Amino acid sequence: MKQQTAPTPRFVQHELPAASAVRAELLAGLRETPPRMAPKFLYDALGSRLFDAITELPEYYPTRTEAAILERHGADMARQVPAGAVMIDLGAGSCAKAARLFPVLQPSAYVPVDISVDYLRDTLAVLQQRHPDLPMLGLGMDFSQRFALGAAASQWLHDRALADQPRCVFYPGSSIGNFTPDEALALLCQAREMCAAGGPGGGLLIGVDRVKPREVLEPAYDDALGVTAAFNRNLLLHVNRLLGSDFSPAAWQHVGLFNAELSRIEMHLQALGPQTVRWPGGERHFAAGERLHTENSYKWEPHDFQGLLQEAGFDKARHWTDDRAWFSVFWAAA
Repeated sequence: MKQQTAPTPRFVQHELPAASAVRAELLAGLRETPPRMAPKFLYDALGSRLFDAITELPEYYPTRTEAAILERHGADMARQVPAGAVMIDLGAGSCAKAARLFPVLQPSAYVPVDISVDYLRDTLAVLQQRHPDLPMLGLGMDFSQRFALGAAASQWLHDRALADQPRCVFYPGSSIGNFTPDEALALLCQAREMCAAGGPGGGLLIGVDRVKPREVLEPAYDDALGVTAAFNRNLLLHVNRLLGSDFSPAAWQHVGLFNAELSRIEMHLQALGPQTVRWPGGERHFAAGERLHTENSYKWEPHDFQGLLQEAGFDKARHWTDDRAWFSVFWAAA
């Protein structure tokens, strides 16, 4: 008997910024006052796995709250999302959130996008075995810079007669909160262009974390087990590899706090003592207590986020929430 060949997902690696450009971005952030790093540098292969562990923590409510909303209201969402839409999953990570929606949304193809290339490749290979009849195309890219499918992905859709299918851009996990409001608007505008490039009826399905008490927010980003602290300090190891620097993670303390004025959680790394960090061609001295800003997570009121969607060109936005009104999932038609 002839053995069947196991399905293999297609994978496209978009051209990543040159090492010199990454180095320039890192050095620019280190030289700012206060210094900062873009949150994308949290997500090397280890960082992605540590974030998956964070989502299992009792303090980290967003993942399980969003999952409950998707479970409870998935059928209603499916009445908004066109059947047979191409599902484009931003920041896909383990792809688990999208996979749970496959039975109700019944996409015609699945296109996960993530900056952590090796991690996405591994998770997509496993997912394809579980869904052998669903065409899958992984995109390794930094969509925070520019969100576009590119020629290879567009050709892949065309070859499978999917170019004219509606598109559902799926952006779960409240990752939109990592962007400032202006940056979020720019990304949402690009997401709308992506939806409009497909067949009629497409749109955006996006998870958004809401404003809530400090005593709920801060433990979610500073857990008792220290997993979030390890996730944050791992950024320093990633930067060392990219920049050739000599950050010592043990010399830094994780800080997670809610900035009520700006309606955002902030993550920082705080120097435990005076230290000088060196890299080829330069160095920076950090005083004891000085902070390196590594991530923001903006929290939104629903009417404010709806206004942002409208400003980006979406219309007919609606949202579903949980019993405590802690989190919302929006559908916005393009």
